[in-house]
Amino acid sequence: MRRDFDTSLGGAPRVRLLDGGVAVVELAPMLFPLEWVAEPLGAALTLASRAQALIVDLRANRGGDLDTVAFVCSYLLDERTHLNTMYWRGGEHTEQSWSLPHVPRARFGGSKPLYVLSSNDTFSAAEELAYDLQQLGRAVVVGERTCGGAHPCNGWTLHPHLEATVPVGRAINPVSGTNWEGTGVQPDVSCAAADSLDRAHALALARLAG
Repeated sequence: MRRDFDTSLGGAPRVRLLDGGVAVVELAPMLFPLEWVAEPLGAALTLASRAQALIVDLRANRGGDLDTVAFVCSYLLDERTHLNTMYWRGGEHTEQSWSLPHVPRARFGGSKPLYVLSSNDTFSAAEELAYDLQQLGRAVVVGERTCGGAHPCNGWTLHPHLEATVPVGRAINPVSGTNWEGTGVQPDVSCAAADSLDRAHALALARLAG
């Protein structure tokens, strides 16, 4: 994981500006632990904060840290917002996830056009990021249906060549009352992942022109 972090500029390998003032921030290959990524992700999102519209590319993101999901959402919303509640197996213990009331440097904010790119490879915490923003009505998800991993799991080795993986928690979105387990995040605009960036850029330009 540390090697992937070091070779991906801290999980934000690409930030660029497209025609029409539309920024793209790619988050890949995963959402690393927040204590690692707060500085590089904060810098990437601050750089994109002046754009007229933003595309967050999660097509190659395989999941990661739930605190990092809340951190990214904090740059894309205007105020502290309930994002998700995790129900843990074996008791009544729950854990709520909220966006942060303050972030380092500038926010993109909660009013400018926002698009999230998804693919069949988008998984776990990356799915939560897309799902949270979609359910809040904050982002338009463009691309393919995601993998469908909403329940955190633990693994137990039963044999040198056999492991049992058992869900130990259940994510519940405060808006939908459910999650994306098994179904994946359904895009608002369906298209092949390879075409999703062009499609989202066109949508952003049309909205800005309107």
